[in-house]
Amino acid sequence: MKRTVSIILVFALLASACALYSCSGRKMFSAADLEGTYTDEFAGTTLKIYNWGEYISDGVGGSYDVIRSFENITGIDIEYSFYDDNETMYSKLKTGASYYDIVIPSDYMIERLIRENMLKKIDVTALSNYKYIDKKYKNLYFDPNNEYSVPYNVGMVGLIYNTEMVDEAPTSWSALWDESLSGSVLMFKNPRDAFAIAQFSLGQDINNSDKGLWDKAADLLKEQKPLVQAYVMDEVFNKMIGANAAIAPYYAGDYYTMKESNPSLEFVYPEEGVNIFCDSVCIPESSENYEAALLFMNYLMEPVVALANAEYICYASPNTAVIENDEYSFKGSEILYPSEEDMPKVQWFHDLDPEIIAYYEELWVKIRNTNE
Repeated sequence: MKRTVSIILVFALLASACALYSCSGRKMFSAADLEGTYTDEFAGTTLKIYNWGEYISDGVGGSYDVIRSFENITGIDIEYSFYDDNETMYSKLKTGASYYDIVIPSDYMIERLIRENMLKKIDVTALSNYKYIDKKYKNLYFDPNNEYSVPYNVGMVGLIYNTEMVDEAPTSWSALWDESLSGSVLMFKNPRDAFAIAQFSLGQDINNSDKGLWDKAADLLKEQKPLVQAYVMDEVFNKMIGANAAIAPYYAGDYYTMKESNPSLEFVYPEEGVNIFCDSVCIPESSENYEAALLFMNYLMEPVVALANAEYICYASPNTAVIENDEYSFKGSEILYPSEEDMPKVQWFHDLDPEIIAYYEELWVKIRNTNE
């Protein structure tokens, strides 16, 4: 009898442990942790999510496994894949080669997707957790009526540098043209971010439609090319963490991720100005599981889920339940949440005229292919 009771207790404890950590050892959420209602109505269906790399808490390093928790709670199977820039995501949607139920583009790309009728409308009043989205991130220029997107993360671009390899702390984008760092400079692989750095350096509007100005920015990027070790996106992590490069422009949140592994890394917002962005959750027009996508949208805004993502990704959160949580590791961070007096000069990317997009993309191909 005692042995039977003991066995029952062991299985009960195992079940409890598996609910919290899953039998794979990763921390999990249960339905009891959530404020919203998540039924098994869509159990057995598939939700296809297309997201940036390294952009959701995945259970690694003691973090919560956000995706697996949602699957366990709802019975929905998630097919998850990732991209490393907005343009790659856009091309995949545009060609129609594959459909997705959830994508998480940046502001200017959302503006383009709306203009080209590539997103489904959403009713945010039906999302119980939308109340947690900070009002400063509602009614933004790319979605003024909050009809197509729900903010996921916000941030700015700056310079990450290795104090063991850079003699003086940089204050300007010109550090990326410093000949003493030749062969140790990294640069954005995607043209919009790369051109923006050159445009800030030249005092240009990053949304201008003057081809002559884009030519000048292209000339500056050509001058930089001999100094560049590599054009990167997610590859920046290994290179900067491993001290294989001295300096790189990248997103502020990712700096914290890198610094955890390499304490010699520091971050600065260049004085000429920086890009500010808001990545938001959207449902593509091609979605085949719309209701489940809405359920996942609401799930991402859950206080515990949003906190888990904010802690793992290290970006600034638009979720007030996160921002106001005293246990939040980055509460008060001067990099993620600079005070008004410390806020750098910022510009948002806007969707540009298709002719200008084609023009700068052609310039970028020439820059990357030049042997000069």
